[in-house]
Formats: sequence, C-alpha cells, structure tokens
Amino acid sequence: MSNKIPVGILAATGSVGQRFIMHLVDHPWFEITALTGSDRTAGRPYGEGVNWLLDGDPPEKIASMIVQPTEPNLEPKVLFSALPTADARELEPKFAAAGYAVLTNASPYRMDPYVPLLIPEVNPDHTGIIPYQQEAYGWPGYIVANANCSTTSIVLPLKILHEAYGLETAVVVTMQAISGAGYPGVPSLDIMDNIIPYIGGEDGKLETEPRKLCGQYVDGKFELADFKVSAQANRVPVIDGHLGSVSVKLRQSASPEEVIALFQNWQPPAICRELPTMPDPVLIYRPEQDRPQPRKDRDAGNGLAWTVGKVRECPVNDIRFLAIAHNTLRGAASG
Repeated sequence: MSNKIPVGILAATGSVGQRFIMHLVDHPWFEITALTGSDRTAGRPYGEGVNWLLDGDPPEKIASMIVQPTEPNLEPKVLFSALPTADARELEPKFAAAGYAVLTNASPYRMDPYVPLLIPEVNPDHTGIIPYQQEAYGWPGYIVANANCSTTSIVLPLKILHEAYGLETAVVVTMQAISGAGYPGVPSLDIMDNIIPYIGGEDGKLETEPRKLCGQYVDGKFELADFKVSAQANRVPVIDGHLGSVSVKLRQSASPEEVIALFQNWQPPAICRELPTMPDPVLIYRPEQDRPQPRKDRDAGNGLAWTVGKVRECPVNDIRFLAIAHNTLRGAASG
C-alpha cells in the first residue's frame, strides 16, 4: 500500500498537463491516480488519446490509465489543474465546492482576494488565507493558484529586494519563449527572424501579480505591496526560458555590490527548505557579462532555479539586472 498522496490531473492531455505528469510521475510525495480530458479523450487509454509533445513517450504506467471526464467525482482529493482559462473559470469552483484541493496553473483566480497566489520560496505564509476562502465561498475544498510564467521569472529577485530595501518602482521588459504560448503556439512565419512585441494580457499580469506575491497576508486578507510595475512583454524565437530585464527604484539606497551579496546569501524560507524538489541553491548569481541566457541557464536546478546576472547601477533608477526561469517547469507545472 503506497503512503503517497493520491492526486489527479485536470486536462492531462494538454501541454501543461503533460508537464504535470512528468513532474509527478516519480514524485516522492504524490501518486497520480486520475487523469481527465476532453470528450474526445475521455474513456480512452491516455497513451491512445494524447498527442504527446514532450521527448520520448508517455510514462508506461500513465499510458495505460483511462482518461476520465472532467467532473467532480474523482477519487483523489488533490488535483493539479491544467485547464484552459475559460474551463478553469467555470470548473475549478465546482471542484472546490465538492471538497477538492485545486492547485491551478490557470489565471482566472490569481487575483481573487481569497485565493493564494503561491510560489513557495516567495510567499508560503499566504496559504493562511485558505480557511477564510472556505468560509467566504462556503466550500469545503479550496483553490491555490500559481503565478503567470513571466511573473515567476522575475518575482523572486523583486521580493528579495523589496524585503531588504523596499521597492518604489520596477520597469520590466520580458523576452518570452514560444513554449509559453502552448501548442501549436505561435505560427512559425510570425516568430522566425522576428520578435513579437505583444502577448495578450501579459503586461497586466506582470504589473499586478508581483504586488500580490510580494505583499502581506494579515488577518484573513492580502495587502498588496506598495510599489508599481511597468511592463512590456515580448515573444522571442527561443523554445524555453523567460528572460526579464529589470530596472528598480529602491526606497533605501544600495550599491550593485550590496545587491549581488544579497542575492548570493539569500536563503529560502525555512518552511519550504525540505521540499523534495527544491533546488540548491534556489537563486543563482552569474558574474559573467553575458549571463543569464535561456539556453545556458533555463535548466539550472532541474529547471526549478532562478538565475540572475548583470547587476549594475541604473542611470535612470537605482539597480538593473537580468533574471531567468524555465517557463514550463518553474513557471508552470513544477513551480
């Protein structure tokens, strides 16, 4: 008899669902016992219904599992949701109302006042709002959301700086990989030899989500961090890895050398240091002038670490730097 926690994956046949499978299939804490899909795939073995997008083939023990309809009658009570936005908005509250813990990659409830927007190394205390969510919405389950993949790539260094010196403003320009658009994604003739300076809704997410992630949880409510973010998101011809160019104005002065030392010496909150997949270190500082780069740094810490570099004085604000994280691992299924 396994002592692992049984879990299900909603929308398991899509690109994010496949990433969930690969991250959870041999996880020391979790055992996948249910997969859901669309009407097209429900009732079929997973290996027959899925268009597998990752390397190799679906794991053998997953391929033989029968895909179930996405309905709140699943056996496992912990669910990882890879549902598309519209489906997530409709279905995730139904699962929470039926007593399920829904851990979602989708965006509809990220800024909900009772839903934790969670990155364990950034704001683990925000889970304290879950009982207030259950009381407010009258459901025995709950929803926990992860952050947008572009937000994830830059928010850890922002949180570290905000705690140490206080942030007043941040200006962010992202260079985002094509895998962030899902499958089939961006048309090849649009992205080849090109940069697309528009990703629908992305600028707004970059400007709001960091304030919730870096904010305070106090007495059953979130207080957004009191800094402003200006963001411009761009799609670039890179497969994986979102790179952010960040310039910040600090409330207390700090030199580049002090910021570098802060990044190098930072440790994650004690409560999450024993997580089995946490990389060591979580945050990597690269001193080279040409790092971080997506191809060289996205897989650091098995794709779960952040990498920062080019920490310099900013002639307009105070400090500028680059930050990168793997968008489909740290920024989606594994974060």
